[in-house]
Amino acid sequence: MHTASLDTIYRALGDPSRRAMLQRLADGRSLTVSELAAPLPLAMPTVLKHLDVLERAALVSRHKTGRTVSVTLQPAALAEALAWLQRTETFWTSRLDRLATVVEPARPAGPPASEEESP
Repeated sequence: MHTASLDTIYRALGDPSRRAMLQRLADGRSLTVSELAAPLPLAMPTVLKHLDVLERAALVSRHKTGRTVSVTLQPAALAEALAWLQRTETFWTSRLDRLATVVEPARPAGPPASEEESP
C-alpha cells in the first residue's frame, strides 16, 4: 500500500463521526444514507461530506437505486491499514522491550517496603 493511501485512510479514521458511521456498517449490511445519518447529530450536508471522505479512502462504497443511496463498508482498506499497524507494532514492541530492560531498575525479591515502618 502506498503512503498516500494510508494517509488518506488514517485521516478518514481520525474523525469520530466517520468512525461511528463505519461502526454502524461493521455488520456487513448496507444502510441508506438516511439510516446511517439518523443517530448522528449532524446535518445531511455534513454527513454527505463525511461519506465523501470515507469513499475517497476506499472505506465505503455507495450504490444508487432509484432515489435511494446505500452505503456499504469496504473492509479491504481497513485490512491493509491494520497490516501496516501490525508490522509497526512488531518493530516498536521489540525496541520498547529492550528499552525496558535498560530503564527499569532491578526490583528487590521481597515484598515492597512500607513507608511507615515502626522502629
